[in-house]
Formats: sequence, C-alpha cells, structure tokens
Amino acid sequence: MWLMTINLFDDSSWESLRPLTFTRPVADLRIGILTIAEKWAKCFNAEFGFNTQDYLSKKYSSKIATLFINGSVCPDESLVQAIDKLNAGEVLLKEQLIIAFKNDKFDLESAKALKPILYNADFIHLVYPNDIFTHNGAELKKDFALLTKGRNSSTISSTNTFLGDNIFVEEGATAECSVFNSLQGPIYLGKNSQVWESSNIRGSFALCEDSSVKMGAKIYPNTTVGPHSRVGGEINNAVIWGFSSKGHEGYLGNAVVGQWCNIGADSNNSNLKNNYAEVKLWDYKRETFRKTGLQFCGLVMADHSKCGINTMFNTGTVAGVSTNIFGAGFPRNFIPDFAWGGAQGFEIYSLEKMFETAEKVYARRDLPFNETEKAILNKIFELTKQYRHF
Repeated sequence: MWLMTINLFDDSSWESLRPLTFTRPVADLRIGILTIAEKWAKCFNAEFGFNTQDYLSKKYSSKIATLFINGSVCPDESLVQAIDKLNAGEVLLKEQLIIAFKNDKFDLESAKALKPILYNADFIHLVYPNDIFTHNGAELKKDFALLTKGRNSSTISSTNTFLGDNIFVEEGATAECSVFNSLQGPIYLGKNSQVWESSNIRGSFALCEDSSVKMGAKIYPNTTVGPHSRVGGEINNAVIWGFSSKGHEGYLGNAVVGQWCNIGADSNNSNLKNNYAEVKLWDYKRETFRKTGLQFCGLVMADHSKCGINTMFNTGTVAGVSTNIFGAGFPRNFIPDFAWGGAQGFEIYSLEKMFETAEKVYARRDLPFNETEKAILNKIFELTKQYRHF
C-alpha cells in the first residue's frame, strides 16, 4: 500500500505549551491514546516528521514532504477530508490559524501568501498545558474508535466484573479480579498491559502498551496512562505520557505528567481551591500566572521530574523539566526547571547530578541516555536560567 509523508509543524503554541514542549515538538504530545503525530499518521496512512525548534530537530527530524499540518491541531473526520482536498499552493485556515498547507517547502511566512481555503467547523486545538486534560476524554473516545475499527478484541479473565461491553483488549493484556465500568466511556487495554487485582476502573480510560495498574487502584474517567508506566492509588482526569511511575497511594487529578517522571508514595495534588475560585497556571510566555477559566486544575509536571514521599502540590502547580521536589509543606505553584528542593527553599539541580540520575533511569528500561538527549537538556538548562531566582 502506498504510504504518503507528512510533516507536523510547531507554531506559537509551542511557546504557550511549555514546559511540556521544552523536550518535544507539539505534535509529540500525547492526548487520548495516541500522540498527535500518531493520530494524523493513522488517519492518512502516512509516515511523519517534524518541523520544530532547531535544538530538537536531531531527535525529531523532518521528512521530505509537501503536506504540512499544524502539530497543535487534533484530527477529526471533517478536518481530514478538508486537508485531503487541498491542492498544491493552498492553505487551510480557521480565522488566522494555519491548519495545514501544501507546498514544495516548509515556510510559515510564505504559507500565509498561498491560496486560502477557509474552514469554519470546530476542532480540538491545544494552546495551553491544561488543554490536554480538558480535552483528553473527547480525544480518548476518538482514538478508541480509530484504533479498534474493524478489529476484534482479545479476551481477559472471567474473574473480572464488567459493567458495559465497550472495552477493547490488545494481545497480551491481562487483568484479574477487577471492575471495569465502560457504561460512560470506552476502556482500552494496550498490548502486554496489566491490571492487578481489586482495581476499579471507570471509562473513558486508556492503559497503553507494557503499562500496569497496581492492586486496589481507583481510576476515574478521562484518564490515560502512556506506555511503559506504572500507576496506583487514585487518579482522575489525568494524562501520564509514558516511562513514568505513580505507583503508590495518593491522589492525582486534572493533571498532566510527562515522561521519565516519578511520583513518591502518598503524594497528592489539589485540583480545587478552598474558595472554589478560578485556578491560575504559570505561563512561560507571559512570565506570570494566567487565568485558566477552570475551577478544577491540578498538576502540570514536565519530563524528568521527580517528587519524594508525601509531597503536597497546591491547586494549579507547574513543575518544569527536571525538577526534584521533596520535604514537608506545599512548594510554590511554579517550580522552575532544574530546581532541587521544596517548601523550605530551592537550589539549582546541576546537569551533572541530573545526568547521573537519568542514566540510571534509562538503564532500567534498557535504553541509552545518549548525547542527543544530553544536548537537548543542556539547551533547556540555558533557556530556563531566567526563571531560577534562588
């Protein structure tokens, strides 16, 4: 079968989605079950590359392509049809937002001069980190339909209790003595995933490849656990991208947790202020706190961050790349990238120390912590110096 090629490009949303995008292009964000790039690739039966920041391009390279799609836009049937109809020299627009264009080279400025094709329907567009958990339920349902269409589910043990039958089990997935409620939304168990005994899961929920839900976990709707992760305790409307652990008791809600993160035992985040007021989140682009319009908003934690046991996160906390948080009390609502400490104060988490830890963490997954990864983190360390006032 003929395979087309597409490139997913970053626009200004890359800046407003920091710290989550410091380590990746926007289209590599996971929402629903798949990353945005994987969604588009599956919709178009395509290979994909990225037009992203220079320091990320060695890891996330571009491909030779004539179709360029905005990496912050999630596909749906109507959008796919509109993009598929584009001719060379045309750009698909929603007001001032460039959704996609066909051209012989990538250049956002020149794309504005292409023949405009207007698109008026609504779609999911990621601008801020909180958009990820806000739209996760809708994207999870879309991805479930995309991944399971025309396929038969594997089976899991009869020791489980099933409320509803909107569940899909990939090859090698196992579960015992647990409750799966898919009456309100689908449940997806990825290849070789495991649900341990006495877990209670209410859809919509996705457990991706080689991930585990530990005994007695309580999983609420609109939650995604990415590949190679392990979770336990209580989780509600949270997205954990992959290669991360929240393996113990404690609450995680209305949250996004990046890759290579670890949440210590009995750690909790608040997702509702005591006075029920609107939650604000730190905004890197504005260098101040931004109103989210949300009453429920918990934790945003970027890649490589860790917290010790009994860590308490206030409502609307942003933890940057490679933070190491521990100690009694509530740390500040914005924890700058490469910060080491807690409520009693922070110091700089040196690259040397961070690299030593990362090498051990990657080794546990039989993966190399290579020079490309180090170069990206070196650049992020430089880019975030201005936020470390300690």
